[in-house]
Amino acid sequence: MKNLSIGIIVSFLFIAYFSVVQGHLDISKYGGKPNSDITEAFKKVWKEACASTSAVKIVIPSGKYRTSGIDAEGPCKAPIEIQVDGTIQAPSDISQIHKGIDQWIRFGTMDHLTISGKGIFDGQGAATWKQGAAAWSKNHKVDKKVSMNLGFYFVNNSIITGITSKDSKNFHFMVYGCENITFDGIKVSAPGDSTNTDGIHLGKSTDVKILNTNIATGDDCVSLGDGSRKVLVQNVNCGPGHGISVGSLGKFKNEDNVEGFTVKNCTISDTENGVRIKTWPSGPGTITITDMHFEDITMNSVRNPIIIDQEYCPWNQCNKKNPSKIKISKVSFKNIQGTTKAEEGVVLICSSGVPCDGVELSNIDLKFNGAPAKAVCSNVKPKVSGKAPKCEAYTPPPSS
Repeated sequence: MKNLSIGIIVSFLFIAYFSVVQGHLDISKYGGKPNSDITEAFKKVWKEACASTSAVKIVIPSGKYRTSGIDAEGPCKAPIEIQVDGTIQAPSDISQIHKGIDQWIRFGTMDHLTISGKGIFDGQGAATWKQGAAAWSKNHKVDKKVSMNLGFYFVNNSIITGITSKDSKNFHFMVYGCENITFDGIKVSAPGDSTNTDGIHLGKSTDVKILNTNIATGDDCVSLGDGSRKVLVQNVNCGPGHGISVGSLGKFKNEDNVEGFTVKNCTISDTENGVRIKTWPSGPGTITITDMHFEDITMNSVRNPIIIDQEYCPWNQCNKKNPSKIKISKVSFKNIQGTTKAEEGVVLICSSGVPCDGVELSNIDLKFNGAPAKAVCSNVKPKVSGKAPKCEAYTPPPSS
């Protein structure tokens, strides 16, 4: 509860701060009317807000709006809040998204940003998902990356609260190079069969909190890329999707260490995985993954509730002959209960080159068809306490 209390206090301080903002900029006064494209109106209001020497609130009232892409760049001179109460829609056709942007709406290089309200950012991704892998192909006819819904690059001391990200064409939120950023009480919504629609993806960011949030996607609810440090995921409902994941890591040479990840008081339902750490075999990466803690989690009909996979190789696109070079240590799974779709509810496949150290299993109560689930392990000797399955030897599937 201590970490949750800190998150609530941080949220309260942000809200209290912005309750005394001096500027109140309604986008309608800049030409941003409902049922219209607000791209140019937002450029105008952002320019004024960013230049203000006192705190400013930009307001997008209820109603439906459109934009082909927004790039809100700092640094700005004072804190800015954006209160979104309407629905903002992206073009359904990816060729209509502004050329060259990885996120449909992007915020960069600023401190003290708040995004609040009951608004919806609708990526209208259904047409893109139907194209499957072709949408991400370098040879796609529009020669354009598939944009994510919202991006935060080098955004510090900030909070995103209340809003909904819906049907992104790609990831819903990208958080990169940020420090002290909180997501509290937001919602992420996409069908379970939507392609590559990770809820919140982090990279090279420190002190990130994801609190009191509902995430339904076709991919990872939360995923940690390299350089992620001091991340808390608490009171999150995840599902459908692929669960909460660290990685994949090790595919590239110049990655940064991942350390300090806590997932607690979460419910994961109808997902492919529960809590997972994944690294590539035969990759050049030599980073460390350490201080990972997963506790007080309920699994509801999850295929792989607890998994470390250092032979991660989707679609057989890599060689498993050489083990992963990534060292995993200080990992705990505590007070995890619920149901699994597979007999093996705990799968710990560590690297034969650098076996896992300091792995703990405590009070793991997972059921498969009413019977206790099994645990299989390779290149790891976990410390087992309380009610938890003991490791059996892992037998790899036959090579295809």
